[in-house]
This record gives sequence, structure tokens and C-alpha cells, in this order.
Amino acid sequence: MTDATAGGLAAPAFSTPKSSLLSQTALVRRRNAAETRFKAYGIAAIVLSLATLGFMLFTILTDGVSAFFQAKLSFPVELTAETLDPQGNRNRDEMAKVTTLGYNKVLAAAFAKEMTARGIAIDGQSDKDVTDMISKDAAGDLRAAVLANPQMVGTTIDATVLATGRIDGYLKGRVTMETAERDANVTPEQLQLADLLREAGILKSSFNWDFITSPDASDQRPEAAGLGVAILGSAYMMLLVLITCVPVGVAASIYLEEFAPKNVWTDAIEVNISNLAAVPSIVFGILGLAIFINFAGMPNSSSLVGALVLSLMTLPTIIIATRASIRAVPPSIRDAALGIGASKMQTVFHHVLPLAMPGILTGTILGLASALGETAPLLLIGMVAFVDNYPGSPPDGFLDPATALPVQVFGWAQRADPAFIERSSGAIIILLIFLVAMNVLAVLLRRRFERRW
Repeated sequence: MTDATAGGLAAPAFSTPKSSLLSQTALVRRRNAAETRFKAYGIAAIVLSLATLGFMLFTILTDGVSAFFQAKLSFPVELTAETLDPQGNRNRDEMAKVTTLGYNKVLAAAFAKEMTARGIAIDGQSDKDVTDMISKDAAGDLRAAVLANPQMVGTTIDATVLATGRIDGYLKGRVTMETAERDANVTPEQLQLADLLREAGILKSSFNWDFITSPDASDQRPEAAGLGVAILGSAYMMLLVLITCVPVGVAASIYLEEFAPKNVWTDAIEVNISNLAAVPSIVFGILGLAIFINFAGMPNSSSLVGALVLSLMTLPTIIIATRASIRAVPPSIRDAALGIGASKMQTVFHHVLPLAMPGILTGTILGLASALGETAPLLLIGMVAFVDNYPGSPPDGFLDPATALPVQVFGWAQRADPAFIERSSGAIIILLIFLVAMNVLAVLLRRRFERRW
């Protein structure tokens, strides 16, 4: 017996715990359930985003891949001297007096002769209905080829010419016999003839490089419309934006982050840069119209004006991205360089900038990719105009009329012919290829120049 028990004091009693670490309380269950719901919401959001993106890409590819293929007619054409070179001198200036009407007659006669030789005919169909299956662009192409090589006159060539947009749409399933009965641009008999020509091997659908390299065409010739001028115009603008915007943006970022004193003026500049990055792009179009066209008198629809407008729009984005990359370099790098006797300029250009280069390149390329897809500011400076001539070579070509890929998409989508809607989807595919390539380049450059400390 101890003193405690002897004194009548009872031993302390330990209460049994109400819960155990091995069992969940109501609070823990609610917390785990909330976490599970949050994960489910995140997964659902990702799945919904991917599904939306997949549906968008599927729709664009379904509607646009067919734009890269075109129906063409192949048949021998006799280039008669009586029609194409009446003087018989093979003089280019004299032959240039023969218009496309003369070449239309040559193509129509050759096409009719080939059909007669193959025994292809549809009852009740006139000669005009037959020749209307040939694109109106075919005569111009043949004329250009003959004028480039006058010695072709008097020979027989195997010509491959474009079929009309309706015949092309029939091969792609866009035009049917039912729609042809209500369409003034095609007849059911022409579609029946197209079936016979396809069986005979005269009418075929093949890959159309001209869609990528040819200029735009009129509303009456959708089968001849191409992206050549738009691609070249976009390339000119991106080159000018790279030259004018990137050096200024990077230099301004270096000064503001490393050299500028912290006072009310630099604070005001930083606020304005952040505000400019959030301004709608169409406002920059209005600014470019007022300053570069109305005040400075620069030509409408030129690559130079478009590049200047896009540079104003892209500059704040590049400055913000570059400053963030410079700010991400640890201060210890600067302190170490200054500690071994480097000047402020040497510290920035020999140590800070190489370490910030991955972020600078990434922000620059993403800014250029964003500028490549802009449409609204370019519409206000006249780049929506119909342009069917290639701009010249730099530097004079920067002042020639041009258009851009997003503007070309907008222009084709506004036209009534369904063939242009198909081509607008094809142009979107080309634009997406350029954007994906620029984003991949940004990732590769980031990995190439990335340094660890």
C-alpha cells in the first residue's frame, strides 16, 4: 500500500478517446468529399475543353481538307496558229492582241473534239453547257503559257485545266442532283456528263498546289482562288514586326527593369504598358488609320502599315514578358557579378540577359503568333480589299497592296458561293499550321537556351 492509497486518494482515471486516427470523423469525411469533388470538377473542365477543341478541329478539318483538292479536266489541245497567231510571226506583242476569248474558243473546240472521240454525250445538252464545265480561269492560264513560250503555237499539248466550282463541288459531295435543279450555275445534265468524264479518266480530283501559291480570284471563279498573296503578305508583316517591335520591346524592358529609377514617372509608364496590353485590337486599327494613313499618307492595304499597327499592339505584350523573364533571374547572380568587379552594363548583358533569354524568346514568339492571327486592326487599314497581284520583292514590296491570312479567311467567309466557305476552312488550316509551328519553335528555343542555377 502506497502513501497515496493510504491517504484515501484514488488513482487518476484516463477517459476513453471519442475518435481514433484509424477512423474518419464527420469533419474529415466532409473535407475528403470536398477534395474529391474539386478533383472531379477539374477533370470535367479538362475533358470539356479537350472535347470542345477536338470538335472545333474536327469541324475545320472536315470542311477544309477538301479545299486542297481540285477537280481538273485533262484533254489534248491543238494550239492553232490561225486563231492564236494570225500573222504567223511568233511575235509576242502581236500574239498578245488575242484575248482570252480566242483561247476560250480553242479550249472549247478541243474539249468537244475529245468528247466526240470518246463517244461521250448527254441527250438534250447544248455545246455551251458542255464548255461551261471548264473554268473561266483556264483561258487566262493557257494564254499566259503561250505568251511565255510562243513556240507552242502550232503544236498539240496535253492540257490540264480547272473544272468549275460546281463540278468540283459535285465530286466532293457538296453539289447534288437535287441542288442542281435549283442552281442557275449548273444543270443535272452537266453532273451526268461529269460522271461519264470521270469514268473516262478525263475528269479527276488531284492535290491543288495552286490553292497555296495562287492569288485570290473573283466571285465567278472560286475554283481558282488561292492563298499566295495572303501568305506572302503575312510573311512581310511578321518580318517587319520582328524588326521594328522586338528590339524596341527588349530594350525598353531592360531599361525599365535594370536602369530606370523608381519614381512616379516609371510607375506611370508601367501602368500604361499594362493598360495597353488590355486594349482591344480594333482600337489599334483606328489609331493606325488616323496616324499612318490619314496623317502620314502611307498607302492603304500595304504590309508596312499593317506591320506598324501590329507592332503597336504587340509591343506591350513583349515588354511584359521580357520584364517578367528578367525579374525571374535570382538577385544573387547580379550580386556575384558586381562583387567580382563587373559593371552594371556587363552584369546585365553578360549574366542577366543570357539567363532570361528563354523567357524573352518565348514571349516574343507568342506575341508574334498572336499578331499573326489578328484581323480587326487590318480591316480598318484596308487590307480587306480584293488583291490579285503579288507584292513586289522587299523593300519596295512592303508598300504594295497585300492581304493577310486571317483577313483572307474573313473575306472568303463573307462570299455567297459555298466553294469559298470551303476555302476559308482550308485557309484556317494553313493559319493553324503556322501558329502551331511558331509555338513549337518557342518551346524548342526555350529548351535550347534554358540554363539552370
